[in-house]
Amino acid sequence: MLATLCTLITALTCVSGVTVVTQKPPVVTLRRGETATMDCNLGTVTNSEARWYKQTPGGVPQYVLRFYHSYSSPTYGSGFSSPKFTSTHQSQSDYRLIINNVEEGDSAVYYCQTWDSSANENVYLMNVRHVFSGSILPPPVLTVFPPSSAELQSNKATLVCLSSQSGPFADVSWLAGGSPVSSGISTSTAVQQPDRTFQISSYLAIQTSDWNMDKVYTCKVSLGSQTSEKNINKSDCPPEEQ
Repeated sequence: MLATLCTLITALTCVSGVTVVTQKPPVVTLRRGETATMDCNLGTVTNSEARWYKQTPGGVPQYVLRFYHSYSSPTYGSGFSSPKFTSTHQSQSDYRLIINNVEEGDSAVYYCQTWDSSANENVYLMNVRHVFSGSILPPPVLTVFPPSSAELQSNKATLVCLSSQSGPFADVSWLAGGSPVSSGISTSTAVQQPDRTFQISSYLAIQTSDWNMDKVYTCKVSLGSQTSEKNINKSDCPPEEQ
């Protein structure tokens, strides 16, 4: 089985004076059974511990562990323990989460958090993603659907892209005439299928006039190092689907 471990970090609304927490490197690829490391820098905070949380698709964040540079060992949340999970520090503001023997069940979103006492604010890791894969992942399999005839009659147009893939996390984007689309996109979280693959649905709302102009739209899905693209335009669709 492929082992995929991903971290997708959400941004906390910035407050003036609050430290900025950062993590590196942005992308890491490992084989199943190897060791994953995530480095978290707490910025100006040197007197507060680093906490790590794990969130699986559709679940709530789980507290993994906390570690402070003066501790002899981490303190763990329920269901997490050494030697699978551990933490070290390189300085009073640099911490590392270590996940040994990476496996499929480690696929999740991981958050690094600390407390900035000077601003009285919780601060979370911002805008960093890690991807760990057991081997070269097969590319996602895409199916793109045109707007329905009933929808077009109401002067609306929605394109649908279904991605079948081996892991729960992927980047989904749309292009219109070769240029990136920045609005009108709605993408679901991954849903595991009976065959243990995952499916993501992405919707693109467009102008009916653009569809009628035969503009080419592209659904693009990236999973690890693998990327798939699928084009659709009016002239390539059967008449009943236009």
